[in-house]
Amino acid sequence: MERESIGAGLVLHKLGENSWLDASEVERVLKLRHSGDPARVHEVLAKAREMKGLSLEEVGVLASVGDPSLIEEMYAAARYVKEEIYGHRIVFFAPLYISNICGNECSYCAFRKSNEGLVRHALSQDEIAKETEILINQGHKRLLIVAGESNPGGTKYITDTIATIYSVKNKNGEIRRANVNIAPQDVETFRTIKAAGIGTYQCFQETYDRNVYAKVHLRGKKADFDWRVSVMDRAMEAGIDDVGIGALFGLADWRFEILSLMQHIAHLEDAFGVGCHTISVPRLEPAHGSEMASAPPSPVSDEDFKKLVAILRMAVPYTGLIMTTRENPQMRQETLALGVSQISAGSRTNPGGYASEEKFDASQFQLGDHRNLEEVVSDLAQMGYMPSFCTACYRVGRTGKDFMDLAKPGLIKQKCGPNSVGTFLEYLIDYASPDTQAIGEKIIREEMSHMGDKEADVSERIMRAIRKGKRDVFC
Repeated sequence: MERESIGAGLVLHKLGENSWLDASEVERVLKLRHSGDPARVHEVLAKAREMKGLSLEEVGVLASVGDPSLIEEMYAAARYVKEEIYGHRIVFFAPLYISNICGNECSYCAFRKSNEGLVRHALSQDEIAKETEILINQGHKRLLIVAGESNPGGTKYITDTIATIYSVKNKNGEIRRANVNIAPQDVETFRTIKAAGIGTYQCFQETYDRNVYAKVHLRGKKADFDWRVSVMDRAMEAGIDDVGIGALFGLADWRFEILSLMQHIAHLEDAFGVGCHTISVPRLEPAHGSEMASAPPSPVSDEDFKKLVAILRMAVPYTGLIMTTRENPQMRQETLALGVSQISAGSRTNPGGYASEEKFDASQFQLGDHRNLEEVVSDLAQMGYMPSFCTACYRVGRTGKDFMDLAKPGLIKQKCGPNSVGTFLEYLIDYASPDTQAIGEKIIREEMSHMGDKEADVSERIMRAIRKGKRDVFC
């Protein structure tokens, strides 16, 4: 099958259900092993710096690189792409786990049905409101709703949750963007969820290797590989144009996974005119009652993990890369420079975890970063990053293809710069300590010094309004 650049789209001949996922093609690319040819690697890196994306074979070239000096060149190219597109902005969000009740049997997950040692609970709407209020009072504006794949209340439980989250206000705070990570649905259900006002719909394939998938997903609806891998087709058919995909690294060869992710993105571009909005890169971490989680079948070393982040940034330059608190602070900081553009902070992975200090085990996996939101914000600002709580694009309809039409020619910067400054100033005034305020004001001044005149003028207008007491000011 002939493939164009990922950034330009990928033509696939559909021979049957999900035929776009071609494991034999991935294996063919992996066997090419270009790592012994520095000239070819340099050629791919030069193309990456053009920020138009990479082909499947070009991603394969970078995935096979083992020479330390070439890896450093890869990192330099990834840093260049990241800074050119995203600058120093890092977007924050928090996961909100509403239920850990699940009917699936996934060997690596603490939520699996047979794990009798896990305390099960689905939050009531009052409990969801309390969790939301706590997160608002920390300074969050964007949440990711997460639930086990057997919600007792069905679709209505999800739509009620979305309504509850948006209804909670406290002083100057509110949640402006509720993304959703729940089980795959049919088209009609996705239409109902979209009408409730979700942002991005997120669902991870976990592994694109069919054989490995069958070995680790033993029972339940999730055992159906094709139902899961086709979920974004149904979501986008229902009108959800911002979708987030990902793999759980550690289940299968990471090289196989990122090449399969490229096929998935290319399929969405071919079928719907736009690929995914975000890619998440969770790495398998220890989980209560799971031996597999503590001894991954295909462990990913720290160096390979950094490499895969860098490759994804170059391969899909305008797609957000998400790093969660699964990773420790050092790894999170190192991958920020290599391509990560969104992070969680102060996370809890058990229902009711923000309100309760109970020590019983109800969490999905073990966290690597235990810092609270302000600690992460302060640390990042001291490193020269611009913390952002922006949700403007979603609220004015700059999603899906409309977002990419602005992002690819570089025009989205004119919006992102002022909006990130504005939302960070909101955070500093409403929630930060004096020390963090001082650090934050400094990074805002530095960010403004790099803006063009028009961008700086818009930023000044937004900040003046915020300092006068207005909130939710954006362009």
